[in-house]
Amino acid sequence: MNPLQTEIERLYAAPEGQVRALVVELARPADWGLLAPLWRGLQADLGLPAPAIAVSGVEGYQLWLSLAEPVSVADAAAFLDALPQHYLGGVAPKRISLTPSLSDAATQAQPVPSQQPATGYWSAFVAPDLAPIFADEPWLDQAPSPEAQAHVLARLLSIKPAAWLAALARLQLAAMPAPPTELPSPLQTYSPAYAPNANGEALTPKAFLLAVMHDPAVALGLRIEAARALLPYPGS
Repeated sequence: MNPLQTEIERLYAAPEGQVRALVVELARPADWGLLAPLWRGLQADLGLPAPAIAVSGVEGYQLWLSLAEPVSVADAAAFLDALPQHYLGGVAPKRISLTPSLSDAATQAQPVPSQQPATGYWSAFVAPDLAPIFADEPWLDQAPSPEAQAHVLARLLSIKPAAWLAALARLQLAAMPAPPTELPSPLQTYSPAYAPNANGEALTPKAFLLAVMHDPAVALGLRIEAARALLPYPGS
């Protein structure tokens, strides 16, 4: 393999039926000013490595996220589906493409770099400081140098499993409605957390929520619900 193929294999190759490449595209027209907050938010808000930036060769910008370990198409699509509401809320949905997506999980992103039949131009990975200059023409007129493309990708890291799960949980948590003032009935019936502590005293509400959040036997949705309720408590 040449250096570019090696980097693409390192970042995005996955077994059949699973994915390591998650792609967000903003097009019709391309606008780095709108997509840049998502690129920054993935790093600053979710603590993830910087994704690759690409011009599509047609009329869009793309962000390519790399996972260190492959995940199911459904999990990848669910993660991507949560991003626009947090970072692209003012953008018309028809301008946003997600790969894989909840509506068409079978779709695969077109490889980069590649020549686009519709335009004859080339898609390419670009360095972050060069991304804004492609706003009017999000393409390359000629095939990019494989060595230069490998150099852009060589700087990137994949998202480790722990960071992926933490980011996914945070997005799910942010999407949940505010909890009621009283504990919902599923949590009210969670008997282990209501049991007395070692001194025979009933658990405090905070201790109860911590017990729910850290109990692996509890459904993930309830653990996320408990974590949300703990947000007002510093150091939880």
